[in-house]
Amino acid sequence: MKTEKRYLFPEDYMADPSVHVFNGRIYIYPSHDIQAENVENDNGDQYVMRDMHVLSIDGDPMTGLVTDHGKALDIDDIPWAGRQLWDCDCAEKDGKYYLYFPLKDRNDIFRMGVAVSDRPEGPFIPQPDPIRGSYSIDICVLHDDDGEYYLYFGGLWGGQIQRYRDNKALESAILPEGSEPSLPSRCVRLSKDMLQFDEEPRPVQVVDENGLPLRADDPHRFFEASWVHKYNGKYYFSYSTGDSHLLCYAVGDNPYGPFVYQGVILTPVVGWTTHHSIIEWKGKWYLFHHDAAPSGGRSWLRSLKVCELVHDADGKIQTIEGLDNE
Repeated sequence: MKTEKRYLFPEDYMADPSVHVFNGRIYIYPSHDIQAENVENDNGDQYVMRDMHVLSIDGDPMTGLVTDHGKALDIDDIPWAGRQLWDCDCAEKDGKYYLYFPLKDRNDIFRMGVAVSDRPEGPFIPQPDPIRGSYSIDICVLHDDDGEYYLYFGGLWGGQIQRYRDNKALESAILPEGSEPSLPSRCVRLSKDMLQFDEEPRPVQVVDENGLPLRADDPHRFFEASWVHKYNGKYYFSYSTGDSHLLCYAVGDNPYGPFVYQGVILTPVVGWTTHHSIIEWKGKWYLFHHDAAPSGGRSWLRSLKVCELVHDADGKIQTIEGLDNE
């Protein structure tokens, strides 16, 4: 499907948008790309990212004015910080806003932190320590209809999820190959105070029509960038495939899955990969993502985009062409 796309904030390089509607307004929680001297590699050392801003849109995502509310969180304000303040997500509960972020500690291990604000645009005050039992990257928070909050996370390669099994660190990382089952994302229910995990994280299996986990060599297997939205009572788990450069989705009946693979949401864009979120706004659905076209394809300098997303009569998401108007 060819569709109109809009670059949202050309004044700066931002990526990995997590988007929500709070108080009748669209808020975007992106990572903040900066130019760096680091070499580009599979560990993601080119993604330096030291702070994050909050953006909002007045009105329609395709036409509304985008406002930068300024710096909402800085790596220098996080007591346990090492480097690389990557993508984040935000949730609201009882008038408080909770910003969840991955960050490498001083041992270069990704943990997750949480920062709190009275306003959706921040500034956010970080807790003094990372969330107990947290690891890896790429956070999404689902506020479900029963009032519970579920946090999804995980990323391969630089996202370090291959270093863990059953939520325990391994002596050596293990990446499945060939016909072996691919590594899954994780889902965990949050505690009532929103500051910790309320249980052990569970694997989020993406399975084929026969109920078998997608293989490690399947170009549609999970790599990073979990997102979950609900449509007609179903849970839609969407994600990036990383080195095959797709956004894909699977559908399930509960927040933990399993999720049955359905198809491709977005074909490859300019840049190594993309990262997204999906929201409903006044009866229409929108895909927020990024690409590296404005920076000439430099994958560590990315720009935010939005386009309309369509579910057909059967609930299938129509595939969007990533390069149709570049």
